[in-house]
Amino acid sequence: MAWILDLDGVVWLSEQPIAGSQEAIAALRAAGHRVIFLTNNAGPRVAELVGKLRGMGVPAEPEEVVTSAQAAASMLEPGSTALLCAGPGAREALEARGVKVVREGDADAVVVGFHRDFDYDRLTAAFRAVHHGARLVGTNDDTTYPTPDGPVPGGGAILAAVAAAAGVEPEVAGKPYAPMAALLAERLGEERGAGAGSILVGDRPSTDGLMARRLELPFALVLSGVTGEEGVSLDDPPEFVVADLATLVRQQLGADQESA
Repeated sequence: MAWILDLDGVVWLSEQPIAGSQEAIAALRAAGHRVIFLTNNAGPRVAELVGKLRGMGVPAEPEEVVTSAQAAASMLEPGSTALLCAGPGAREALEARGVKVVREGDADAVVVGFHRDFDYDRLTAAFRAVHHGARLVGTNDDTTYPTPDGPVPGGGAILAAVAAAAGVEPEVAGKPYAPMAALLAERLGEERGAGAGSILVGDRPSTDGLMARRLELPFALVLSGVTGEEGVSLDDPPEFVVADLATLVRQQLGADQESA
């Protein structure tokens, strides 16, 4: 059984661990469950995410991390050129794919993701490349990013600015879109689909919830991120709604023990 855990809003809020998440992940592994970490944040490199997890007391390996940057890179052919309007995580994924990365000029694609140094010059460079025929690829379209002080603008807000300027509809790689689903399905192998026993845990029904549906997995909504109880859909409710990951793990491991 695999537990797919969104990072932002489930395991941490920006630099702050969510209380109980480290112990919950340790309990899952002690019970023999596989853990996969999933994020739409294309800013950090994989090694940075792994280091952040380890720094919070969560052992992790690079192959356990799936990012929207990797999903975006999978959409481009090796040898093609991408204008980067994103952070170092997107650059890392593109270069690993064999894509040439440029900062300005014409390109086969413009890749947009979360980064804190976005400015008018980056908007102009991205706009011009798309205007000259480049595909517009967004790592994700989450308009906000959760922090301990509340949400801040996310990668989707930057993508929206480029799309509005260029007058095009972007192709989006991350949750809940097909490129990320394909990447995650590859990592899951036989642990995906109805009856596999796996579960996806996230804080956004619009991304994590739809991703779970794409993979035919139950969705557990935690209220420790951007979504409160008022955001729970009555039309397509999650299988579980809990305060946080620690609460969910206690409930599920307790249920497992009772059924054993």
